[in-house]
Amino acid sequence: MLKVKGLTKIFGGLRAVDNASLEVGLGQIVSLIGPNGAGKTTLFASIAGFHKINEGQVELLGQNIVGLEVYEIARRGMVRTFQITQPFAKLSVLENIAVGAFQQFASKYQAHAHARLIAEKVGMSGMLDQPASELTVAGRKRLELARALATGPKLLLLDEVMAGLNPQEIIEIIALIRSIRDSGVTILLIEHVMHAVMSLSEYIYVLSYGKIIAEGKPQEVVNNREVIEAYLGRGAADQMTDHAQGVEHA
Repeated sequence: MLKVKGLTKIFGGLRAVDNASLEVGLGQIVSLIGPNGAGKTTLFASIAGFHKINEGQVELLGQNIVGLEVYEIARRGMVRTFQITQPFAKLSVLENIAVGAFQQFASKYQAHAHARLIAEKVGMSGMLDQPASELTVAGRKRLELARALATGPKLLLLDEVMAGLNPQEIIEIIALIRSIRDSGVTILLIEHVMHAVMSLSEYIYVLSYGKIIAEGKPQEVVNNREVIEAYLGRGAADQMTDHAQGVEHA
């Protein structure tokens, strides 16, 4: 579905993303994790065409998409959400979702009909006439998802869709992400809520200082010394390694 090879993005003298490569297979849920400031959102934005990359390749369904405009990439089936949600505050929930639907449908009637179907999928059917400005954080997150889904994506890039949510809301979003995947949409997500990452992901990439430092299945990644060090520091990694060895020899 998605192949990223040697992607590098430089801002001035800063290599925000440095020779990063990853793959997302059809029908998978793949996570990109890493400490704050690791370059995750920059990598997302570069993959989706919001940043012009300095080096590397990005292929979607076997086709090179480097240099295409964001709307052209979206029409080919890859759409991203944003960590900071920015709905059209003066429009209703229905009208906000319809903004995404207009990529598929020319008429207002068709776009609104599709928006209603999407709203039902994300649990917003009872909020269609509500102004977007009145939504809670959880409501805005669902709206961001709905607007992206309304474009009819094949691959959805989710940027911290669970940030700011309470435990019950996180459980609901986890179930929603699974249902989106089960409907035929492949998912690449950035997330800091680790129990959600572990629950959802079939494969994980870890980014630190712009570089992919580890990859693998969830259990492989969380036990990786480099990953522990990137999150908690070398001292913590040493303590965890010593503890693990002590348990093993006990």
